[in-house]
Amino acid sequence: MKTSHILGLILVLLYIDASTEWPTHTVCKEDKLELYYKSCDPQQDFTLSIDRCSDITTHTFNIRAGMVLRHSIKELRIKMALIINGRTVLTYSDTLCGEGHSKLIFCGKKKGEHIYYEGPVTLGIKEIPQGDYVVSAKLTNEDHATVACADFTVKNYVDY
Repeated sequence: MKTSHILGLILVLLYIDASTEWPTHTVCKEDKLELYYKSCDPQQDFTLSIDRCSDITTHTFNIRAGMVLRHSIKELRIKMALIINGRTVLTYSDTLCGEGHSKLIFCGKKKGEHIYYEGPVTLGIKEIPQGDYVVSAKLTNEDHATVACADFTVKNYVDY
């Protein structure tokens, strides 16, 4: 009987090790707006939450996000893409941390430190476009190592 337990444990461990994808997390889901995310970094997931989907359509809303750093952040760059029907239709990149660019409170954090942010975020857009689409975001440091990476699925059925 102990052999069957050990065999079962080995199979579970092999299955967990073979999995290279994180689960899709639901950020919010309301009548006309849904937001999901999935880490695209096979070695690290992170947490993200908001109170209500409807808050996203306002100019500023509150979030909670956290993760443990696998890489230090002396410099931090973001690359984002808007993907509709599998095609990239818009890209954006910016330096968030670096000499003269410290737009975030966690610039300068070291590997192994915990990052947690709870507070307001402003998207800088007046409305979220109607439809189903993916926003892909990747944060890299000065060594081009991935600090965080996620694909956000947005389903907006609001007719403005």
